[in-house]
Amino acid sequence: MIRGCGEADFGAIHAIINDAAIAYKGVIPADRWHDPYMPEGELAAEIAAGVQFRGAVTADQLAGIMGLQDRNANPGWRGPAVSLIRHAYVKTAFQRQGLGGEILSDIMAQNERPLLVGTWAAASWAVDFYIGNGFRQVELGEKDRLLQTYWNIPARQVETSVVLAGPGFNGDADP
Repeated sequence: MIRGCGEADFGAIHAIINDAAIAYKGVIPADRWHDPYMPEGELAAEIAAGVQFRGAVTADQLAGIMGLQDRNANPGWRGPAVSLIRHAYVKTAFQRQGLGGEILSDIMAQNERPLLVGTWAAASWAVDFYIGNGFRQVELGEKDRLLQTYWNIPARQVETSVVLAGPGFNGDADP
């Protein structure tokens, strides 16, 4: 079952992110890894900034989550309004069971804006997941422009990330 997540799910969301993100250790640049991967304060700030989570419930527990954040282009840029997929994780014990795909399908069915997702370039499993679900990896110049337009992340993260665009995204954002 896929459902919206609320305040009561904060602890479970936090636990899922930090459980699943252990896969990044030794894969992403060492200067970008920290333990815990996402502190509670950072998760609270993401939610305060408009990230709304959808979750997969299995075995009577929240087993996977995916955030969605509606964004307009940063000031000084013109571009379409989009929704960013943020913080997509499935608890280690429930991975490879299709839960991530179920959450993504739910989000894609309900969302009217074009979808973008940024992830670590070295996380090939994540890139393959989105490509397998109809997304396309954008070219390097477009990637940098999109990350600077819709995300607020450090330059080092821009260097080491990729962006994937969902079906229907045409990339009309001009500086």
